[in-house]
Amino acid sequence: MNKIRVRFAPSPTGPLHIGGVRTALYNYLFAKKNNGTFILRIEDTDQTRYVPGAEEYIKKSLAWLGLNPEEGPDQGGEYGPYRQSERKELYGQYAKKLVDMGYAYYAFDTPDELDKWRKKMTAAGVHSPKYDHSTRMSMNNSLVLGKEKALQMIKEGVPFVVRLKVPENETIVFDDIVRGNVSFNSNELDDKVILKADGLPTYHLANIVDDYFMKITHVIRGEEWLSSTAHHVLLYRYLCWEDSMPRFAHLPLLLKPVGKGKLSKRDGAKFGFPVFPLSWESDNPEDNFIGFKEFGFLPEATINFLALLGWNPGNDEEMFELEELIKSFSLDKIVKSGARFNIDKAKWFNQQYLLKKSDEEFAELIKPWIEKEGFNFVEEDLVKIAGLMKPRIELLPEIIEKGKFFFTDDFDYDEKIVRKKWKSPNKDHVIELKGKLANLENFIKKEIENIIKGYIEDNNLSFGNIFPLLRVAVTGTTKGPDLFDTMEILGKNKVLLRFDAAFDRFESIVK
Repeated sequence: MNKIRVRFAPSPTGPLHIGGVRTALYNYLFAKKNNGTFILRIEDTDQTRYVPGAEEYIKKSLAWLGLNPEEGPDQGGEYGPYRQSERKELYGQYAKKLVDMGYAYYAFDTPDELDKWRKKMTAAGVHSPKYDHSTRMSMNNSLVLGKEKALQMIKEGVPFVVRLKVPENETIVFDDIVRGNVSFNSNELDDKVILKADGLPTYHLANIVDDYFMKITHVIRGEEWLSSTAHHVLLYRYLCWEDSMPRFAHLPLLLKPVGKGKLSKRDGAKFGFPVFPLSWESDNPEDNFIGFKEFGFLPEATINFLALLGWNPGNDEEMFELEELIKSFSLDKIVKSGARFNIDKAKWFNQQYLLKKSDEEFAELIKPWIEKEGFNFVEEDLVKIAGLMKPRIELLPEIIEKGKFFFTDDFDYDEKIVRKKWKSPNKDHVIELKGKLANLENFIKKEIENIIKGYIEDNNLSFGNIFPLLRVAVTGTTKGPDLFDTMEILGKNKVLLRFDAAFDRFESIVK
């Protein structure tokens, strides 16, 4: 058997959608599982849609996730170049060969002529008119004009495209690893353009030629390409490359969170979650998108989440490090039906990976977010804060919202609790407790706890009346990590100052 070779072949037309990342991941896992080669190929033949910076974005996204190709534009390799725009002459050669063999033809129809033709056909009751076996002989192409006339027009500089000549009344069959036996009636297919007027190929010709010369053994790509595969099978046959045709595996769609419809880039803005691996900034504010990384996800959690969107390990196991995924992965366990994008599940995965971090590692992860806010901190305290906050964080930036009181005195108080609890005798006891805490020589958790719990018990008080007020005074909220740990980290002076500030504020709230 030939060595496994797979390619991830994105187009640099904008940021890499998370569905594309999943395609890259499945290609990577399959290659690694089978000691094969994972290739990055940039399909940049559509120059009208080319977006500067998109190729670099793709590379950075793969690098962040640890999906590093063995061959590609930067890595080089035996079968380069790995940008299609640098392989232009190769495609033209094979387009001409197909025309010479009678499997393709030159078409001179202008965009305006095609537009008028479509409108005319639609008006005549033909829905979705196709340039195919039934219409090609009424169009402006070399089949109608004759070879000599067509070559003369090309010589004179008349713009042309090359179209694939799809046969009539034929069933085109191929085996798909995910979907099994797939067949198309050729009468349902149009004569695809395979070489454009600018001399560059469309995807249909380029990916066939490149896959052949790069010795690709398996094409793992999105479901949206399934309907085009019949054309690709024809091209392999016409070029006498059938023996080298790769196995196909078409992946299920990523669906919206509601379960209906394909997940789009606009869904992220609509539902408030990322659909791109890294943030993307554009001149148009509407095309600015936050990424998984900037949203606070770890790359390993993102990988684990994506792997299970369309692939089932065959058991109830959910947590997979990358190496474990490689060992477990197989194409025959990819499901056919679409996978619903569940951001809550993604957050759950992220939390599991955060919990596996040591306090020191977690401190390093949250540090950039804290520094970004301009907060000051002591390194030693940050490790302690990390230990307290780790179980409470799903996404890294939540440290600012949920742990703000560790870094600043500028926070809001839970006014509902204050109005309910800040009344005599509760407030008198809290004020007295503040005085007892002020007399502590060693402001450490154990001593703080003894003072507060001892006072409450000695005075037969309710924890529910006193403790919430202490919490709100120190942190602004009744939620959060252990209060005694928190007070020790903040230190005696800061805690006492917060009590003073809180008591004044509490009075104004209850007035």
